[in-house]
Amino acid sequence: MTKIAFIFPGQGSQVVGMGQEFIENAAESKAFYERANQSLGFELSKLMLEGPAEELTLTYHAQPALLTTGVMVAEKLLAAGIKPNYAAGHSLGEYGALVIAGVLSFEDAVSVVHKRGLYMNEAVPAGQGAMAAILGLELEALHEVTEKVSAAGDPVQVANVNCPGQIVISGTKEGVEKASLAAKEAGAKRAIPLVVSGPFHSELMRPSSEKLGATLADISLSAPQIPVIGNVMAKELEDVSAIQHELVEQVYSAVQWEASVREMIARGVDVFIECGPGKVLSGLVKKIDRSVATYCVYDEASLEAVLEAAKEWTINA
Repeated sequence: MTKIAFIFPGQGSQVVGMGQEFIENAAESKAFYERANQSLGFELSKLMLEGPAEELTLTYHAQPALLTTGVMVAEKLLAAGIKPNYAAGHSLGEYGALVIAGVLSFEDAVSVVHKRGLYMNEAVPAGQGAMAAILGLELEALHEVTEKVSAAGDPVQVANVNCPGQIVISGTKEGVEKASLAAKEAGAKRAIPLVVSGPFHSELMRPSSEKLGATLADISLSAPQIPVIGNVMAKELEDVSAIQHELVEQVYSAVQWEASVREMIARGVDVFIECGPGKVLSGLVKKIDRSVATYCVYDEASLEAVLEAAKEWTINA
């Protein structure tokens, strides 16, 4: 029996023109962008389709943009008869997974992630924090590097454990720069600065988590209709209380993406479908386990590829 997981990308996957082919060809797809505009009170869709890229990259724009495109794509898959057994998302992407699982409405999710982005920007204004991907260094060795740099007065910590050989660090601009240099001295192959507007998943984000908790308390949440694997513990989020705790803690905690993928594979998932722009998560999944099938849906051709492949799957209807 084929088991399918829908996975939703986080910040960094946004691109001007995201979802354009879908919304030009289908009224129901265009409606998602219009619903996002109405929920937010400004034309997010114009930024998504026309840019400029610098504005789209700002966290309070990138987050609702990625959520909108990801949920729109997932709904197209559902309409075509492709239903997930599990859902998960990387950081911001976790909200897309929760929408598809029926935990919160699309409109509430768009509003919440926009506020989440604003809270994050208030905690550390754009340009004052940074993130970098460290390639080829073991987690324990990288922890030693970040702890040493932080102890010297420049906060930095492990933010995402993405796949074997790829770990992201986050902190102040100076902390990330110093830790990147120290990581290479400790044996890392490369240190790649990420195009993000803040030090996500670091202790610097803790003030934003408190505001997010208050916002989530006013949102109606329901128990998941399909299992969602959370970022923080890489375990299933079984009830509303666990989800609220997860979303608050997730803001300043490391994303355990590798462990999350391994958890889904251990539960029998053998097909991962990335919903939204880019191929980042699919690439990470392949580095974690090459035996599983991965697909990315971001335009008509990639959707058709999934639908063609699905003809060979044994799906429990």
